[in-house]
Amino acid sequence: MLGTVTLPVISGNGSAIAQQISQKDTTQTRSQSVQMMQVADLKFPLWVWIIGGIVLVFVFLPQVGWILGLIVIGEREVGIVVKKFSFRGDLPAGQLVALNGEAGYQADTLAPGWYFGYYPWQYGIRKESVVVIPQGEIGLIIANDGKSIPPDRILGKTVPCDNFQNAREFLLAGGEKGRQIGIMTAGTYRINTALFTIVTSANAAQNGMSPAELKLYSVATEKVGIVTTLDGIPIEAGAIAGAIIPEHDNFQNAQLFINGGGRRGLQEQVILSGSWNLNPWFAQVEQVKMTEIPIGYVGVVISFVGGSQDDVSGALFTHGHLVNVGDKGVWIEPLYPGKHPLNTHIMKVELVPTTNIVLNFSSRTEEHGYDSKLSALNVRSNDGFAFNLEVAQIIHVGSLDAPRVISRVGSMQNLVDHVLRPTVGNYFRNSAQAYTVLDFLIARSDRQAEAADFIRNALHAYDVQAVDTLLGQIEPPETLMQTLTDRKIAEEQRKTYEVQRVSQTQRQELVRETSLADIQREIVTAEQGVRIAELQANAKVKEASGEAEAIRVTGEAKADAYRAGVDALGGNSYVALQLMQTIGDRNVRVVPDVAVNGGDRGGGLLDGVLGMLLWNQNKEAKESKSDSLTRLP
Repeated sequence: MLGTVTLPVISGNGSAIAQQISQKDTTQTRSQSVQMMQVADLKFPLWVWIIGGIVLVFVFLPQVGWILGLIVIGEREVGIVVKKFSFRGDLPAGQLVALNGEAGYQADTLAPGWYFGYYPWQYGIRKESVVVIPQGEIGLIIANDGKSIPPDRILGKTVPCDNFQNAREFLLAGGEKGRQIGIMTAGTYRINTALFTIVTSANAAQNGMSPAELKLYSVATEKVGIVTTLDGIPIEAGAIAGAIIPEHDNFQNAQLFINGGGRRGLQEQVILSGSWNLNPWFAQVEQVKMTEIPIGYVGVVISFVGGSQDDVSGALFTHGHLVNVGDKGVWIEPLYPGKHPLNTHIMKVELVPTTNIVLNFSSRTEEHGYDSKLSALNVRSNDGFAFNLEVAQIIHVGSLDAPRVISRVGSMQNLVDHVLRPTVGNYFRNSAQAYTVLDFLIARSDRQAEAADFIRNALHAYDVQAVDTLLGQIEPPETLMQTLTDRKIAEEQRKTYEVQRVSQTQRQELVRETSLADIQREIVTAEQGVRIAELQANAKVKEASGEAEAIRVTGEAKADAYRAGVDALGGNSYVALQLMQTIGDRNVRVVPDVAVNGGDRGGGLLDGVLGMLLWNQNKEAKESKSDSLTRLP
């Protein structure tokens, strides 16, 4: 660069100027000199002289630019310099861009401004627009010159070169030709397009890509990005994913990933929701949903990658292998309900219900589906009958026991198929041979309690809690059921007859007792009558004896009184006295109430009748008065 000025951009052509000079002759020169002398004699305002000077500059500037080798680069341009020949020789074989002034494309570009000395017979200047990477997009780079990429990598390494704007520095720092691992983020860049081809969304199709690949990569909410890198050292033998490499900013700084020993292929590390500047030539991302552990479950993680595989389950647990979180194997700590950003390509999560699980040995299937392969148990009893038995087994797996269960059996379905089904089935098949069908039908609760105890102890060895064992429908053979039905009917009839017989007997007994009661009443009545009669007789005897004694005493007293009266009055006088006393005591009427006289006038009978009527009326009046006095209170 010889110098810069701030004049407008005017470029000239050397051959045109030479032709113009050859056309000038002496006559034209003399004529112009005369005209200039004449003009000089004229007087013009200052502004006329200024305009005339500007016109002269524009008329003669192409010729001046050609003579001075002037190149003008605009504000949004970059000048790509091609040297047509050079005394320094030609470029070495395989080299495209010159660093030491050789002929060909030059590493240094021209920034906006005026440049002198770039004569057209020696230099060709190609003006290119600046490269613009829009917001939300990235730019990919293809280097057309540089060292060869080593065979173990596919992308050129990142070297200090001011975001590929300094081609000289890129080449001197050992930049490699081909697709670059570095990217260009949103912004404006002055790129030497002779060395670098920039792939943007505008020219993606011309470079075998889709515009969407040049956008910022976005991981959706509640999803996780599983990364597969296309460059790096190969994955170790026996591994399925590359180990986590720190400090590469979620694969956005691919060179730090490579420098840290990153391996190509599936990666353990995932990227979370957000927008990321990822080089699609370096990393491919698959979005999957986060691992969700529902309420009532825990997740047991089975990791296929990791460093240590030391068993931390303890000496007492000899049926499985548990490791710390992050190691390869079954993690000793489960995942609790929630959403977890896990790489499901390198680990598996086995859901284990922590609520009570009902498993039906019947045609019924619960919503969880673990018992879809279970059916009613076919057992044979002690009396030789085969029958179907439905069982419902309730189990529970604790949160901290879940890793042990999975480490031992692999999955909940395996627990049901390989542990629960044979344990329950064999128990009932074995125990049924000790009982008859009737024992199951009649002593159902006893059989259920025995089964619950046995299965509880059997499942405890697998770190599974057997909550309860319930017997369902029992389906004996039809012939046995018919026999039992007939027997039951006969038994019920016998009971009915017995009840009827007892009822008849009781009725007979009631009649007999009723009759006896009736007879007993008569007997009692008779006995009481006899007793009363005896008592009455005794009373009469007593009374008679008393009367007799009283009569005797009275008689004796009367006799004594009579003898005393007789002695006192004499016999006739005492008799007359007693007669008169008797008439007086007993109201003996000596005088008649009605006296009828038989006179000559014939009135004796009539007077007697009238006298009787008056006497009767008088008697009735006295009796009525007596009754009235009796009724008074």
